[in-house]
Formats: sequence, C-alpha cells, structure tokens
Amino acid sequence: MTKRERADYIGRELAKLYPATPIPLDHTDAFTLLVAVVLSAQCTDKKVNEITPALFAEAGSAARMAAMTEPRVLQLIRQLGLAPQKSKALVGLGNMLMAKHGGQVPRTFEELEELPGVGHKTASVVMAQAFGVPAFPVDTHIHRLAKRWKLSVGKSVEQVERDLKKVFPEDAWNKLHLRIIFYGREHCTARGCDGKTCRICAALAKK
Repeated sequence: MTKRERADYIGRELAKLYPATPIPLDHTDAFTLLVAVVLSAQCTDKKVNEITPALFAEAGSAARMAAMTEPRVLQLIRQLGLAPQKSKALVGLGNMLMAKHGGQVPRTFEELEELPGVGHKTASVVMAQAFGVPAFPVDTHIHRLAKRWKLSVGKSVEQVERDLKKVFPEDAWNKLHLRIIFYGREHCTARGCDGKTCRICAALAKK
C-alpha cells in the first residue's frame, strides 16, 4: 500500500469507530478552551476537567484572569503538573489578551503563539476546535501512531504534522486528529499494542 492508501484506510476505519468527535476538554467558549489546553500540558484531560470548574468560577474570562494573582491561580490548579509555570502563564495570558486583543482570543496562529504558555500545538487546538480553522495538532498519541502506521518517520512534532497534512484531506483534519487521539487512548496504547495487535495495526500488517 502507498502512504496515501494507508491514510485513506485509516481515515475510513476511524470514522466508523468515532462518528462523533466531542472535544475532550470541558469549556464554554474560546477563552476557557484556551486555558484548558494550556493546563493540559503533561496532564490528562480528565484531571484538567476536574479542576477547571473552580478556576473558571473565579477566572472564566480574560479580564477576570488578568485580575487574579499567581498564588491564587496556583492554589486552584496545584494538583496539575507544572502548576507554578502554568499559574504564571495564565495570569500573563489574561493580561496580554486585555492589553492587545480587547479581552478576546485572537484568531490567528501568530497572535495565539505570542501568548504566554501557548505553543504551536495549543494554538492549533484552539484554531481547530474553537474557530473551525483546519489544523492538525500533534500530541504524543498522534506522534506514536503516525510512526506505527508508517505515515511519518518524523522525529519532531513539526515534521509529523507536515507529513500527516500531506496524506489526509484538509477538510478531515479537525475531526481526524481527535479520532487518532481517541484510538490511541483506547485501542493502540503505547504498551498495549506492538504495531500488530490492535484492529487497525493488524489490518495494515496484512495489506
């Protein structure tokens, strides 16, 4: 099979398994999604969803986040990994949104990536899930499966993203990156599949 044929097969199978693609992080708007994604670095979505209700009750907008102190944010998110750095980033993020963007989350990759605590992956998630702009955020699951499925040999997240964008249609990116994450969590885990065990890996090994 060519790389494109493998991608077509994978896309079809994932669509059957996950016709719906709910966003794993609980949020109510672009700002709360942005905050949740920043908090999700080196944390599970489940853990983030446990602590964000209390955080959003006090700082559910850019203006309210900007008015927070770092120690108070840290107190609210202390259960998460990298909590001190994230506390600083969130207060800085709130302040920059107020100073440069009228309290609104910007709608370009460049402006998002200027915000404290926001890298390309976080910006991609927000652009895709908040604004519907085609993007292909690459997390550890996607990086692992892209290699297992022989869609990319890239060692960097940036290269994997470029490779996946070449083999999957642009109008499928936003749903597909979530489907790959779901599949990586539920079926093709790092230790639970050796590249031949799960449904998709097993099928690809025969083709």
